[in-house]
Amino acid sequence: MLRTARHAAITALLASAAISVPAFAQDVPVNAAVENDGDIVVTAQKREENLQDVPVSIQALSTRKLDQLNISNFAQFAQLLPSVAFQSQQPGVTTVYMRGVASGGDGNHSGSLPSVGVYLDEQPVTTIGGTLDVHVYDIARIESLAGPQGTLYGASSQAGTIRIITNKPELNAFSGRIDAEVNTVAHGKQGGNVEGFLNVPIADMAALRVVGFYQRDAGYIDNVAGTRTFNVTAPAAPLAPGYTGVVTNAPFVKKDFNTTETFGGRAALKIDLDDTWTATPGVIYQEQKTKGIFGYDKSVGDLKVQRFAPDYRRERFVQAALTIEGKIGNWDATYAGAYMDRTTNSGSDYTDYAEAYDALYASVGGSAGYLYFQNAAGQTIDQRQYVVGSDHFKKMSQEFRVASPQSDRFRVVAGVFYQRQSNLIHQDYQVANLAPALSVNSSPGTLWLTQQKRVDRDYAVFGEASFDILPTLTLTAGGRAFIYDNTLIGFYGFGRNPAGPPYNGVGSGGTGVAACFTTTGATVRNNPGGTVIPPAVAGGPCTNLGVYIGNGQVVPKQADGQGFTHKLNLTWKPRDGLLAYATWSRGFRPGGINRQGTLPPYDPDYLTNYEIGFKTTPIDHLRFNGAIYMQDWKAFQFAFLGLNSLTQIQNGSNARIKGIEADLNWTPTPAFTFTASGAYTDAKTRQNICRAADPTFACVTTPAGGANSILTPAGTRLPITPKFKANATARYAVPIGAEFRAYVQGLVAYQGSASSDIRTAPAAVLGRLGTYTTGNLSVGAETSRYSFELFVQNITDERAELSRYQACSVCNQRNYTVVATPRTVGFRAGAKF
Repeated sequence: MLRTARHAAITALLASAAISVPAFAQDVPVNAAVENDGDIVVTAQKREENLQDVPVSIQALSTRKLDQLNISNFAQFAQLLPSVAFQSQQPGVTTVYMRGVASGGDGNHSGSLPSVGVYLDEQPVTTIGGTLDVHVYDIARIESLAGPQGTLYGASSQAGTIRIITNKPELNAFSGRIDAEVNTVAHGKQGGNVEGFLNVPIADMAALRVVGFYQRDAGYIDNVAGTRTFNVTAPAAPLAPGYTGVVTNAPFVKKDFNTTETFGGRAALKIDLDDTWTATPGVIYQEQKTKGIFGYDKSVGDLKVQRFAPDYRRERFVQAALTIEGKIGNWDATYAGAYMDRTTNSGSDYTDYAEAYDALYASVGGSAGYLYFQNAAGQTIDQRQYVVGSDHFKKMSQEFRVASPQSDRFRVVAGVFYQRQSNLIHQDYQVANLAPALSVNSSPGTLWLTQQKRVDRDYAVFGEASFDILPTLTLTAGGRAFIYDNTLIGFYGFGRNPAGPPYNGVGSGGTGVAACFTTTGATVRNNPGGTVIPPAVAGGPCTNLGVYIGNGQVVPKQADGQGFTHKLNLTWKPRDGLLAYATWSRGFRPGGINRQGTLPPYDPDYLTNYEIGFKTTPIDHLRFNGAIYMQDWKAFQFAFLGLNSLTQIQNGSNARIKGIEADLNWTPTPAFTFTASGAYTDAKTRQNICRAADPTFACVTTPAGGANSILTPAGTRLPITPKFKANATARYAVPIGAEFRAYVQGLVAYQGSASSDIRTAPAAVLGRLGTYTTGNLSVGAETSRYSFELFVQNITDERAELSRYQACSVCNQRNYTVVATPRTVGFRAGAKF
């Protein structure tokens, strides 16, 4: 009877999974990392395999490694992955790159999809508008797969994949752990965290694992007193009472104003339905609140800025996931489905933008003499802007796959995948006291509004087959057939005064309400007396980004297509401890739609990888792996801030990337461990990048016959990724007494300089990201139940530059530099039970 009940439960779970969503989705196995005598079990190829048997360039950070190095967030573990680079403006706003596949400017909510996939267990959590910064605690391992992983992982794994694997519930043991930390940051204040987990067996066949955490990161950047002066020598109207053109930030001056709070938890339930089937439902919830900004202005001073309005960002995400694993005959079967809901809300000072445009119009009396920044009484007002934004991102994914027995001479992994992700985009550029007639219609005080909905859909069938030609020689071939279907609809731009001039945005014929559709299909500008079609996206005044299909209907703009990616691998393993492989693989990103309706859509881009690698264990307790590769990136998607600081994407030229990467793990005695890894990357464009797309790359004329120019000459290095990046860790531990084991540990990380922008002129204005070396040191003691540690991170208080940026495309005077956290000294303690 019990066996019948369990089979009924299996059937019910599979049935509910099948009817709850319209297709199957993608994911990966859920087993935790296992370390035995230095061996690490990974699931990079959607099977459990020893790291040294996987013919892929992969690094794995185990639970113990993550704990020993006090890793809690993306930026900390990324420094240990030499093939990974990233741009970050603040926590939660980070774009990841691998192996130099970077054109800069990605990560915008209406920009290109990421080129690096991120997975949490079996489920993809790759998001538009910034990588999900999952809090790292009670994590089994982090896997970094370099090179195209498009066959098994799909569209956004063009350059590589990062997988975060959580520890799963254990059926036969009650256990738990709690850890706490206090720290102080140089030039800043105090922070700390508390985190813990419980593993609770519920019955012989079920267990629950619950994780909770709270972390507060201290600020270290000061918002110091300053003023801005706007040109009011020839205003278009009299000045409003009290406005002189000089503004101050006195109400917002504050020391150490860039603080972060992160809190949340995870829960997973593991149910053994019978001897061969297991279901693991789980949920994760995380909130992150930041205040201030994380870049400083070197012209103002070290770790200092001048901001004229409160900057903040709040992010919340929740993901519910279900993984079902079992046997169909002697084949493994896995279903993985997930639903994620992520919301962000932010407020940003945009004084830099107002200041830049005031200078741009200096010859006509600045903004006050050229643009209509007036109140309802017709008086010239302070033109500073403040941006209130939100994104509501939803992602649903499903995958079903099967795998034949690993011991067979011919073995297969195959599956189907479906994913739908949407983003409701709201960007409100506000000017205090702006006249209603000069505001976006129905939004008083809003100078510019973006109100759009983006939907990206992916469908795929994939598989890999391996055949042992000889006991020592294996050929693997794989492919992924895919369909993508991406849409965008909504509103962007200025308002339009229904009474006639002055129009907001000085006419604003190409954007805003003037470009909205009327019931005849003509725009408001061409049919000012027509009936405006109601907005397709709630919150906007009307629709100017879409396609008019008649009968008063506007549908989303669409970019769709289909294709195939491949992988071919030859692996030679003459003996245990020695493996060599050669791989030819391809990855891709789908095409998409520019949010400026006047710009054409952009096409998919493809990356082809040629790689030779090796994995060796020449002696016991020594592991040395490496790879050499060449990648061709064809017609890559190139995103940049164009007119009015709107992101625009076009397909650029081609690039060639050559590189070497290696990692070493050496444990000569139980007391001493040494690890090191490094990567050399040479990534350059092969043709010019033009201001407007030009298939000849001469950049002389546009396709329409207009003037063109070179933004980036051929041979320019791709941005963000340094030529050389490396790190090394050493740990020495000795027994003290009968129970304690004392240790000392050091970490050194080096990163070379890199360009901050692919375009020549902006790169010169921003300057290069500087070379840096940072070091961490910790000393402590541990028993089987307790641990205590004193640590120093960034010992030399290095200004390790992570990114540089400006507020807008025409600013050219105020650069912001984001750096790693200054020297941090702290104490950690933990207990297991």
